Amino acid sequence: MLIALLAAAAPLAAMAFEYWPGLAPCALCLWQRWPYWVAAGLALLALPAPPRLRAWLLGAAGLAVAVSGGIAALHVGVEQGWWPSPLPACLAPGVGAGASIDDLLQNLAPLPTKPCDEPAYLIPGLSLSVAAMNLIYASPLAGWTLHQARREWRI
Repeated sequence: MLIALLAAAAPLAAMAFEYWPGLAPCALCLWQRWPYWVAAGLALLALPAPPRLRAWLLGAAGLAVAVSGGIAALHVGVEQGWWPSPLPACLAPGVGAGASIDDLLQNLAPLPTKPCDEPAYLIPGLSLSVAAMNLIYASPLAGWTLHQARREWRI
């Protein structure tokens, strides 16, 4: 149950940051949330399961959290300019010489409203982006979840 709660806490906190301080998410920010929901669902399914199945479900939940951490690492690299984002939603729309205002407006996506290479900082003065905080959160949670899965396997 604790794994499910901790996995669900990350996307819920990210959604809260959208409303309270008004941090706009980018496409990579939104992608980082989905593996947490998968992990929370798998952890809930593991509750009534027999030990071997519980071990498999918790292992899959740990891998899902690790996927979110991997997306966060990719996002940090995009923010730092180490590599470009692989998502087309992160790129600015191309403007041709003969493009009209209507053409430009049709090419704009309604969400996300923020480019992926622009870091969002939750704490002013602390140069730790929300993507970096997710990486720091996901790494031990994935490790602990995989440890719990291994423990269940031995039972």
